[in-house]
Amino acid sequence: MRVVIQRVKAASVTVSDEIIGSIKGGLMVLIGIENADGKDDIEWLANKITSMRIFDDPEGVMNLSIKETGGDILLVSQFTLHASTKKGNRPSYIVAAKPEVAIPLYESFIEQLNKDLGKPVQTGKFGADMQVALVNDGPVTIIVDSKNKE
Repeated sequence: MRVVIQRVKAASVTVSDEIIGSIKGGLMVLIGIENADGKDDIEWLANKITSMRIFDDPEGVMNLSIKETGGDILLVSQFTLHASTKKGNRPSYIVAAKPEVAIPLYESFIEQLNKDLGKPVQTGKFGADMQVALVNDGPVTIIVDSKNKE
């Protein structure tokens, strides 16, 4: 699993002109699921996201996690995070999991994030044409891959 985590002041996802998920502050997380992903990836990555200390403490130092700040998470699936651009100019998505594999993993990831965060996360709609809006705070943007543990 590969995620792009952005600390945000606000974020929302819209499908067919209807806002289906929004947060006022916290983390916007884009997630790409690959064929080799499983339960271990879900548990490790959800813990990493909810424990990462990227929010300012009273002294202005990034020392607090989303759990400590009480912020929210907006999670949006994005298979293009697994694009390979080695050959030519058209990205290949061969590593990205097909919906029959990815949807159950995505739903399990949502459950694990809910558990680790201690409250429900907001989500996009898997496979839909979504418009994502956000105000990045900092800016702080971090990429994490469960296969590389970085």
